[in-house]
Amino acid sequence: MADLRRAFFGIGKTKFYATVGRALAPIDTTLLRVSRGRLGVGVTVGLRTLLLNTVGKRSGQPRQVPLVFLRQRDGFLVVGSNWGGEHHPAWTVNLLAQPEATATVAGTTIPVRGKLLTGTERAEAWDAIITYWPAYATYAERADHREIRVFRLEPR
Repeated sequence: MADLRRAFFGIGKTKFYATVGRALAPIDTTLLRVSRGRLGVGVTVGLRTLLLNTVGKRSGQPRQVPLVFLRQRDGFLVVGSNWGGEHHPAWTVNLLAQPEATATVAGTTIPVRGKLLTGTERAEAWDAIITYWPAYATYAERADHREIRVFRLEPR
């Protein structure tokens, strides 16, 4: 599985992958929901993927998004890269407005609180994240007008 993930690193940096990834996100969400976090597009290539459940800032409706994650302490690091797009992804806006959420990881749904990381804490988390999924460094270059948001999802 590690070899497959390594091979996927190069593809993950391309604009083509960003386009395909956006198109596959709804399928990934469905797979993760139905399998309770055990099966998804990223999972099949060895990427740790969780399903984050937030509440829409404007709509108040439940929202779900699949995210690559990295375990840190007793929580999870997630990145609001939006594939290097111009704007922050909606889930980050939702999490800032209502930090209480749930994350489904490997079949277990965990109540979490999202914490936006800043300063040294963000820098250390960013270094760990790009070591795990180097494509985020490319996304940051594409999003040069904004700093990509990094959150720690802390169990509550």
